[in-house]
Amino acid sequence: MSGSNASSLSFTALKIGIIGFGSFAQFLSKTMIKQGHIVRATSRTDYSQLCDHLGISFFRDTEEFLEADNDVILICTSILSLSKVLESMPLHRLKQPTLFVDVLSVKEYPRDVLLKVLPEESDILCTHPMFGPESGKEGWKDLAFVYERVRIRNEATCSSFLQIFRSEGCKMLEMTCEEHDKMAARSQFVTHTIGRVLSETDIGSTSINTMGFEALLKVKEDTVKDSFDLFSGLYIYNRFAKQELNNLELAFQEVRKKLMEQIN
Repeated sequence: MSGSNASSLSFTALKIGIIGFGSFAQFLSKTMIKQGHIVRATSRTDYSQLCDHLGISFFRDTEEFLEADNDVILICTSILSLSKVLESMPLHRLKQPTLFVDVLSVKEYPRDVLLKVLPEESDILCTHPMFGPESGKEGWKDLAFVYERVRIRNEATCSSFLQIFRSEGCKMLEMTCEEHDKMAARSQFVTHTIGRVLSETDIGSTSINTMGFEALLKVKEDTVKDSFDLFSGLYIYNRFAKQELNNLELAFQEVRKKLMEQIN
């Protein structure tokens, strides 16, 4: 690829295989197809009819999927199932060195799993698109895309994959997996925790909502749209999340203490 800016970069169509074709993978694949990339998919659930509609080849057999000469294999499993899914796949059937990319909401954990289970000749790019089907439905411009080149030998393929997001106007943020998890524990995990706490109460809209209360209701509604598996994955597999949960508990106790002091 050549050129001085994104608009002058030459386009390279990639053959992208997706493992796990749930709602987030479907969301990403539509833009990839729109850009002219070739997309294949495999998943525990049979998505063959949906894939036919989208123009995607669906593989029920993982051996055939791995033998399909994908340039990139995009891992869109849940956090909780990542290790089990990858360890069950016949990775020795890969026909060529392949770039593996994950899009999980934690980063140190998938990095370590990929380094452990993938063939040495496979490249690894850890990413986190900080948006989804709801926040990205009007386009990806100015939405954050975090990534780390964990093990990259084929720069051309890696650059072509990153260009998918760069060309859509994403804010490209290169950082280590550790840096990501530290920040995500303080932002994403805390947000999900507050939303889950609110969902455990009988909190709901009133006739005198303030703007601040409307914002809280939106946090609750947005977080409970995601599965509890995602939330628990953010806690179990981000080593910084446990401290943030402790911090929230201590802060709640401190606020209660200050209120009690006002009474006494």
